[in-house]
Amino acid sequence: MLDVAVIDQAAAAEISLDPVRARLLAALAEPGSASSVAAQVGLTRQKANYHLRALEEHGLVELVEERRKGNVTERLFQATAASYVISPAAFAALAPDPDRAPDQLSARWLVALAARLVREVGELIAGATAARQPLATYAIDSEIRFASAADRSAFADELGESVKNLVSRYHDENASNGRRHRLVVALHPSLKTPSAQAKSSDNRHEES
Repeated sequence: MLDVAVIDQAAAAEISLDPVRARLLAALAEPGSASSVAAQVGLTRQKANYHLRALEEHGLVELVEERRKGNVTERLFQATAASYVISPAAFAALAPDPDRAPDQLSARWLVALAARLVREVGELIAGATAARQPLATYAIDSEIRFASAADRSAFADELGESVKNLVSRYHDENASNGRRHRLVVALHPSLKTPSAQAKSSDNRHEES
C-alpha cells in the first residue's frame, strides 16, 4: 500500500468521490472482504461486492488474498493507497493554468501553482513507476511566526532575491545533458489548530 496515490483519470476520480465508496476505501486500509467491510459501512454483502468491483476496476483497491471457506472462496481486498489526491488532469477541461494570470501576491494563483504541481508530479510518479526508476524530488515544509506584516514582506523580498541568485548560479541553459526542474516556493498563513482557535477566543473574552 502506498502512502498517497494521485488519481488522474476522470472515471476513477468520480468513483473515489462517491461517499459510500470513499468509506469503503477508508475501511480497506487493512485487508478485508466484502462481508467484513459491509458491516463497517452499513451495506449488504451484495452491495459491498458491487462497489468493490467498481473500485477494483479503476485501480483503487486490489486483490491481496483468496481464502477457501467451505465451498466459498473469500476474496480479500486492500486499498492501493492510504490516501488519495485527485489531479487536475482528471478534469482536464477545467484544470487551472498558472500561466494564464501570473500574480505572486494572488492566493488563487498559488492554488493554480499547487494544482500544476500535483498534476506534474503525479505524471512523473506514474512514469517512474512504469520504468521502475527512482524519481528525484526535494521539498521543504516549514513554519514561520512573523512579528508584523512588514517583517513578512521583508522576508518575502529577501527570499525572492536569494532564490533568484541561487537559480542564476546553477541554471545552465546550454548544458547538453541537463534536465529542467521546476522550483515552486510558497508562503501562506498557517491554518489555526483547534487549540489555537480556542485560545484566541479566550483572549477576546478577556479583552471584552
